[in-house]
Amino acid sequence: MLDLKLEDIDGILVRYNVALEKEMTPDEAAEELYPKDELIYPVAKAIYEGEEDDVVDALQAAIDAGKKPIALIDDALMVGMGVVTQLYDEGIIFLPNVMMSADAMLAGIDFCKSQTTEVPEPRGKVVCHVAEGDVHDIGKNIVAALLRANGYEVIDLGRDVPVDEVIAAVEKEKPMMLTGTALMTTTMYAFKEVNDKLLEKGIKIPFACGGGAVNQDFVSQYELGVYGEEAADAPKIADAIVAGTKDITALREEFHKH
Repeated sequence: MLDLKLEDIDGILVRYNVALEKEMTPDEAAEELYPKDELIYPVAKAIYEGEEDDVVDALQAAIDAGKKPIALIDDALMVGMGVVTQLYDEGIIFLPNVMMSADAMLAGIDFCKSQTTEVPEPRGKVVCHVAEGDVHDIGKNIVAALLRANGYEVIDLGRDVPVDEVIAAVEKEKPMMLTGTALMTTTMYAFKEVNDKLLEKGIKIPFACGGGAVNQDFVSQYELGVYGEEAADAPKIADAIVAGTKDITALREEFHKH
């Protein structure tokens, strides 16, 4: 039997961040992560709070102080969204918070674009769709919003998208990644058909799939499939591809959790 004193237990809890998480509110945790720059700090805080008007006001103040609008997308908006993503990953905030922050960030991006003639360079292009026969698009909408909030250009095909339309969009847009969501087990089998038709055309891009009906075992059955357990996995998979992990097996090793 372990003979631990109270001070030993306290030390273990702090070491593994358990005590800290219990004592800190989400707002306090966010405060620890905000950038210290006095012009960037209010932008990041407004992103976390999901306040679109405050984001625009903070961006205007930064522009008035000499910051370039397009530079603020990476230097302020992305930084603020990074705070939100980290807190979500740690279970401190939840998906509704992330969606509010994503909307605030997108409003900020639109504002920055309106203040300059410069065109921001997207990090990459992603085609998103809901499986043929499936009209449930909430998951796809969240995926698309999070991808856009992380700097990706999204081609949103909508819901109940025929397989041939998905293939045509991939051929036309030449994305770095394709995403598919399905809520019903009767519709998820369209993903296998999409996979096979892409391979027939010699197209080998990661096909990130998720949704209520989909599981890791199913996605692993087809060559291009990469399973995303949560909508927030989509931008992470895209980030991994941008960082150089384009091999499907390597992506599975990183994102398949079970």
